[in-house]
Amino acid sequence: MSVQITTAYDGEVLEQLLVRATTNNEFVAGGHIRIEPNVNKKFSIPRLRAGKMLQKRKEMPTSENSKGDFSINEVYLEPKDVMVYTEFNPRSFEKFWRKYQPTGNLVFTELPAEVQNAMLAEMAKMVDFEMGVEFLTGTYGTTEGNYFDGILTRICASPDVVSLANAEEITADNVFAVLHSVKSQIPNTLRGNPNLKIFMSRTDADIYDEALTAREFKGANYTESNPERYKGIQIVPLAAMPKNVVVAAVASTDLGSNFWAGVSFEDDAETIKIDRVSNAGEKYFFKMLMKADTNIVWGEDIVLYDGR
Repeated sequence: MSVQITTAYDGEVLEQLLVRATTNNEFVAGGHIRIEPNVNKKFSIPRLRAGKMLQKRKEMPTSENSKGDFSINEVYLEPKDVMVYTEFNPRSFEKFWRKYQPTGNLVFTELPAEVQNAMLAEMAKMVDFEMGVEFLTGTYGTTEGNYFDGILTRICASPDVVSLANAEEITADNVFAVLHSVKSQIPNTLRGNPNLKIFMSRTDADIYDEALTAREFKGANYTESNPERYKGIQIVPLAAMPKNVVVAAVASTDLGSNFWAGVSFEDDAETIKIDRVSNAGEKYFFKMLMKADTNIVWGEDIVLYDGR
């Protein structure tokens, strides 16, 4: 019989795991993407835009004076199935759990809730790390390791994205020119948006920081870091971002974000299943089912510098 989640432990770790698995990665925890929960099959993101409307006043306007139009279409979030499944033998850890050490021959007859909590928390850390990478650079395919398309994958595949030509490796000599070229292509309508951000790898962000420090009377001294901004625009370093790639876009957790993700979990009683691999064996398994997908809303409002 399975160890029931609702009775095997108090539920706090389960709630923590579900939240961490979907939100506690660098891209999501930083508030750079809109998360749409409970998306099981397909979620539609309608895109509405209007043409120019202003015109000279007419005393008796007619249909011929009608100006402007509305265009609406959709992009979709279609979460793909992802699984966590791992087996382990609790007896491998028995010497570290002194309170459960046996006085006879039996140990870990049942997997104690305290042990479950510790192991689930550690599993959560790894799921955090992997999901953080997938949300940004993941690709969807039929082979193992191809779970769903990440935001950068969507950006690179979109024909509407403003992609800068002649991109090359980012160095201390050209980092200012790279950021200038990215900023110059950002649509004027987005320049004052408080959620406009420039994303780059941590390595490239360090190059920018060092280049600022090296400029006389312009940057911080060698013991301090410079503000992560360029011309008033926030720079967001991401560990999962490939080097020599820079992206500028409006990114936040609200409906106006250009980056979206859809996630879904199965019923709690089945999301994390804890059981023996076999009745006669000592091994246990953890199994967790989830779904996830990402998409961009307006490709033409994204600037991409790809010097890979």
